[in-house]
Amino acid sequence: MTGFVPLQSEPTLLPETIGRVLFGSELAVWQEAIAAFLGAFLIANIMLANAGVAGPWAKRKITASFTDRIAVNRIGPAGLLIIPAAAVQLMAKELIIPDGVDRPAYDLAPIVLASSALVGFAVVPMGSIFGINLQLADPETGAAYIFAAASIATLGLAMAGYASNNKYSLMGGLRAIAQNIAYEIPLVVTAASVILFTGTLQMSEIVAQQAEPLVTVAGITIPSWFAFVNPFAFVLFVVANLAEVGRNPFDIPEAPTEIVAGYMTEYSSIYFVLFYMGEFIHIFLGGAIITTFFLGGPAGPVLPGFVWFLIKIWAVFLFTQWARSAVPRVRIDQLIEIGWKGMLVLSFANLVLTAVIVGVML
Repeated sequence: MTGFVPLQSEPTLLPETIGRVLFGSELAVWQEAIAAFLGAFLIANIMLANAGVAGPWAKRKITASFTDRIAVNRIGPAGLLIIPAAAVQLMAKELIIPDGVDRPAYDLAPIVLASSALVGFAVVPMGSIFGINLQLADPETGAAYIFAAASIATLGLAMAGYASNNKYSLMGGLRAIAQNIAYEIPLVVTAASVILFTGTLQMSEIVAQQAEPLVTVAGITIPSWFAFVNPFAFVLFVVANLAEVGRNPFDIPEAPTEIVAGYMTEYSSIYFVLFYMGEFIHIFLGGAIITTFFLGGPAGPVLPGFVWFLIKIWAVFLFTQWARSAVPRVRIDQLIEIGWKGMLVLSFANLVLTAVIVGVML
């Protein structure tokens, strides 16, 4: 395809590459386990580094730009040293455990929230850099796996709200459950319309089929990204993703004017860091899903695929921060009504229309 670099037909997965470098071509079971662990460790740290930049620094700078303020600019060049400074500050704070909390649910909740997003990246095709393909696994059920992994976050929010022994936290947890159920269904149904087009749940195949040219205008080839093929589904998915990651107008589970900080009101120190970090990792996981299903994955001109992957997930992050700064919060009853009476109906309508189109094409 003119100007775009699609993925290889059968790229070597990251653990296989690491295994060959360390142990040669024939690997024992324990060697495969070590290679898989090292690959997972690398991918996890890449995403944690992105979340570490986004939380303390990028979020503040972007919000300041939208609201005509300066934001952090005193600690290091452009305020970049706020990243390690904030990490040290938060982790050095005392970990306060309120009386009456339900442990170990209280202790496990932030771990569940953060880890559920990280495991989702296991099947995401992130493209390649320096000839190395950055994908841990490529199962035939990859799409089902990534949505299942992302949905585990709801369990963490419910655990935090219930275990905190605080009525505001409990309310935040219940709101999170109601919100995620109301918007996860439209999210999955909209993704199913993409799967109808591709005929597969395998993430690499979903990306590969978007590498075909859609139309050529004035010598410029537009790829078959599903954002172009089905823009209605793309808009539905982006809106539902805002609800899944808790960004305006859907940040009801932690609305500070109503329930203090919702499910994480009683958390401090390293537990708060895990909640805060998990929130941004989930935003990037949502961006990775949008990139894979609608934006051609890591495909793009000139630059390595992994660079394009990062550009696209950061573009999604920028959109979520714009929504946070510009879109007013809705009430909880309005949120539920939008989900069940609006998004659900539209997502099924899109699925039926897609099925008809695919049936006619075949």
